[in-house]
Parts: sequence; structure tokens; C-alpha cells
Amino acid sequence: MHHRLLPILLLCSSLLVATTNADNEPQYKGCPSDANYTRGSAFQANLDALLSSLPAAAASTSGFAENATGAAPGQQAYGLAQCRADVNASDCRVCLDGLVQDMASDINCSVQKNAMFIYDKCKLRHSNTSFFGDLDTSVVFSAWNWRNATGPEQFTSQLGSLMSSLRTKAAYESPRRFAVGSVTVTPLVNIYGMAQCTRNVAADDCNRCLVGAVNYIPTCCDGKQGGRVISWSCSIRFEVEPFYNAQAAEEAMSPAPAPGGGSVNGGAGSNHTVRTALLVSIPVAVALLVLLLVAVYLCRRNRKPHKHVQIATARHEDIDEGMRSSESLLYDLSMLRAATDNFSEENKLGEGGFGPVYKGTLQNGQDIAVKRLSATSQQGQVEMKNEVFLLAKLQHRNLVRLLGCCIEEHERLLVYEFLTNNSLDKILFDPARQQELGWGLRHKIIEGIGRGLLYLHEDSRLTIIHRDLKASNILLDGDMNPKISDFGLAKLFNIESSVGNTSHIAGTYGYMSPEYALHGIFSAKSDVSATASSSSRSSPAGATLTRMRLDPLKICSPMFGGTGAAGTFRRCLRGAPPRGGGRRRC
Repeated sequence: MHHRLLPILLLCSSLLVATTNADNEPQYKGCPSDANYTRGSAFQANLDALLSSLPAAAASTSGFAENATGAAPGQQAYGLAQCRADVNASDCRVCLDGLVQDMASDINCSVQKNAMFIYDKCKLRHSNTSFFGDLDTSVVFSAWNWRNATGPEQFTSQLGSLMSSLRTKAAYESPRRFAVGSVTVTPLVNIYGMAQCTRNVAADDCNRCLVGAVNYIPTCCDGKQGGRVISWSCSIRFEVEPFYNAQAAEEAMSPAPAPGGGSVNGGAGSNHTVRTALLVSIPVAVALLVLLLVAVYLCRRNRKPHKHVQIATARHEDIDEGMRSSESLLYDLSMLRAATDNFSEENKLGEGGFGPVYKGTLQNGQDIAVKRLSATSQQGQVEMKNEVFLLAKLQHRNLVRLLGCCIEEHERLLVYEFLTNNSLDKILFDPARQQELGWGLRHKIIEGIGRGLLYLHEDSRLTIIHRDLKASNILLDGDMNPKISDFGLAKLFNIESSVGNTSHIAGTYGYMSPEYALHGIFSAKSDVSATASSSSRSSPAGATLTRMRLDPLKICSPMFGGTGAAGTFRRCLRGAPPRGGGRRRC
């Protein structure tokens, strides 16, 4: 009997520690390349020498070391060792020695030229090519605490604030690219968090990596009491219990003290030196002050400030700060200019409500769509911020995916996934291309739009009313799957409310519901009404059949196919479920 209970007890104990693995248990063991080396080769000799030296080097240099061994091309070994910044030198050495032994004994990775092993307190990586300073945001490992958080909305909000703060501190304020902290959720519940990057990456790269890791939390650990996300270049972790050495962590986060200026000798010689220095420096300081005052006077005289310009500038700064604080990836302007050939007309996809959209190709070959809005224009600034905030929190196959944004110089840019078939209206209203849209495909598009709306209205963490749903805001991927886009006019909705009211009517006439267009009253039904307008354009006979008692077979467009399609069409118009029961599809 006892031997049957043993596996169950072991399983329960492993669940209870979910994300708190033992220090000597690897969290991640990976060999991403299939490049093997031959035992006894020059590369193995170089690798063995490298791995034997890294633990001691890292332990003696604040927990980080990188090195390369070998001189012959193709036989060089590159390695990196790093301990968590709150770990002391002796524990760091023990942790890294354990990783070296694990690498040597692992069946899959012991003869691989590229490998990375990670413990709770340290990581070790080696390769046959240099990776020093390279950024890789790919997530390789995630884990979560099996317990659910109490009050998940408040917990998630506080967790987001904490991780955003730690991300900034680790990237820009800590010399070791490391930060820890805590936040109070309730008098009985605290969240403890940690963020760390590989110490040789640049500050901006560290920030990008941590943004990606934080964005991954809803995928792995949403609503959980603890979780961790590890990528090649950074890692994050959060728990409701302390898991780091607070005192050592604070010391590690403090900037290194500036070197001292040496001792100062007393005596008459010293006094003479001080007197001479004062006699020289005071006139120089006075002269510089006079020059500064003259420069300020000239600038003020030449400037002709306008109140509306000042207001616009303040508004732009407000929006920029909000967008930077979002969880979206920040792109470099130079990168997007290169991707779009400096926003050339040849790459222009179309003109949106608040600016043109361009196709671009990044250096890694990924195609993107870039929406451009000039910061000198007030139009669309708030809408752009709204779109960044909402899409950063939404994930669904029928919503367009926001990849990031760019806020540099006078440019305000949003970067989206590129969808090869453009928007629905480009096909729907093109006499040549609309022949591609048979009834089966139109039915698929209508269903996809419905799934996206259902997610926005009921299934997402936020209840959202789109308010501008129309054919030009429905994008189609390579398989003609629809994705809802353009959330600039969307409204967050109180989940306990059913109707909202606004004095600012925004959207497209012809797609608005009557109560919204006339009185500013909007709800989930407003989006449904707009969808019906789009669907009637996808199904031209629909508007006629609602006014005339005609058989769909007699009025259904020939491009819809045969009687089977018309049968589905008839059931959709009646609002009846499909044959055989099940969920209503129209």
C-alpha cells in the first residue's frame, strides 16, 4: 500500500513547489543546434579548457565572465557564465561547477557545439560562434505556481506595475542588469519580483528582452501566484513569498562608487594652491554666467511661442510617456526607415484614418505593416495611444497583432503583423477580385469576425466596444482568415454595464447603429450592428431579402455556389442553427 502512495506523494510535493525548483535542479537544458563535435577533437579540448575556467572567473568577478579559447578557425569555443546578482561568490562557484558537470554528463547535449543550461541561481552557455553582446528574446522556458491568485484583477494590475518598474531599473539603473522589488496587493499578500538580463547586453536591448518576457506572462502564468519566464538574454520571476536575498540584492542594484580623488595634504603650500585656484576660477565662472544670461535673453527674444503649440507639445509628451510605459516592443526609427525604404510610395499599402500604412521587411526577413502618424499633427494622437494600450493586452487569432511602436524625433509609428491579402474592402468592392469570394469563403470571414467580437465583448480580460467596425478595418491573412484592426476609437467598458453614452460621435456613417449615430448611445450591440452592415455587403442579397419575401435560390448571387450554399444562406438569414443542432453559426 505504501509503495503505491509514494509516487502520489512525490507528485504532490513537486506541485507544491511548482516554480521553486531546487538550486541544483536544472530549470532549462537546451542544445538549439544539431552541430555535433567529435570527441577528442581540437574543439573539445578548447571547450573543456573554457568550461573549466569559467566558474572560477565568474565567482571572482561579481558573478559574470565570458571568454573564448582556441585560435584555429572553426575550432574556437565561446562561453558565458553568470550567477544571479544576489548570490555570493561561494554559492556562485558551486552552482556553476554543477552546471559544468551536468553539461558533460547530459546524453543529448554533451557533444553539441551549442548549449545553454540554467539553474535557479546561475546559467552557463557555450557555442562555436561568438554570441557576446547579441540580443535574443526567444522564450526558452516558463513555469508557474499551481495556486491561483486571490483577486486576480488587482493582483494582475499590481504585478504589471511591479514588473514595469523592475524592467526599467534592471535595464537602465543597475550596473549588473538586475533588479528586485515587492508590491503590496492586500495587507496579507505581497508580490516579490525579479528581472535580470545577461550582463553584456546594452541597456536598450535589456529593456526589449524584458518587455518580451513580461508580455509572455499572460500566456504562461495569468492569474497564478507565481511564475517565471526565461529567454536567451533575460529572465523574470514573481512569487508571493520572498525568493531572493534582499540585502545582497540591494547591494547588487546600487551603482558602483566613484573612485576617490586621493588624499589632501595640509600646510602653507596647500593654502597657496587653493588661493590661486580661487583667483583663477571665480572670474571664469562669472564670465560663463554672463554668457549664459545673454544666451537666454537672445533665445527668449527670438522665440514667439503660441499657446496652442504649447498645448499640443504637452499633449504629445503625455502620449509618448504613456506609450513608452506600455508593454509593447519599442522599435528604432532607423530600423523602420530601412525596412520601408524610408517610407517610399512603392511600399505604401493605403491611407488609414490617422495616417498612411506602409509595408516593410526587417533584416531577419519578417514582413511588417507600419502605420505612420506625424507628431506635428494633433489628430489621432489619443487614438494611437488607445490602440497601443488595448492591443498590448489582447491576444486572439481574429485580432490583428501589434508588434510594437516607435516614438523618435517627430515620428509616431505603430508596427503590426503584415497580412498578405490586405483589407476586406479591397476585395469586396473590386469587380475583378470579388469573384474570389464564394459563399463558403464569405461565410468563413463572417464567422471569424463574430469570433473576434465575442472575444472583445465577453471573453477577454477587458470588455471592449470597437465602435468603428467596417470592411476596411477587417484584414485578411494568407489563408483569408479575418482579423479585426484599428482600435483607435475603441472604448473600455465596465463589465457590469451594458450601455455607454458619449457626446463625441466617432466612426463611419453607414456602419453606425441608429442609437449611436443619433444619441451617442453605444454597447456591444453597436458592434453587432456594424457587423451586420459589413455582412450585408459580404452577402449582397441579404439587404433585399430582409425587405422582400423571396427565395434565396432566386436572388442569391451565382458566385455563392449551388443549392448547398443557398441552404446555409437561408438558415443564416432566418437565424436558425445548422442542421444537426450545435452552436449557431450565423
